[in-house]
Amino acid sequence: MSLKSDIFNVMGGEHVAALATVHDGKPAVRFIALLGLDDLTLIGATMKSSRKVEQIRKNPEASVSIWSGENFSDPYVMIQGHAEVLDDMETKKKFWNPMLEPYFQNPENPDYVIIKFVPRRIEYYHDMTMDVLEGQ
Repeated sequence: MSLKSDIFNVMGGEHVAALATVHDGKPAVRFIALLGLDDLTLIGATMKSSRKVEQIRKNPEASVSIWSGENFSDPYVMIQGHAEVLDDMETKKKFWNPMLEPYFQNPENPDYVIIKFVPRRIEYYHDMTMDVLEGQ
């Protein structure tokens, strides 16, 4: 298997991930549900009024960590990249999921936005080693 496919095995599909943004020059970390796409882009839904949206708009540099399993030794990735807040209706409908209904009711909710995270560097940790994929 290739490094990219190993990374996708960890981050592809739906995950709860740790998202780090910058707030007043300091890291701010929280968990967020993300969907890992085939091109290693990550997509997540959140509220436009959230602190993470404000922080991303001020500084789009962000990091995400995703762990693949149940055992301490299972692979994980640490991803550095660029985050963007998308609130156009086409994107909101494209990534709408019925699981979001309790929070937003429907994709037309003005407080529902999408965060798109494009990796620039991905560190893949496995078997006490690290491999790096650059320039996504």
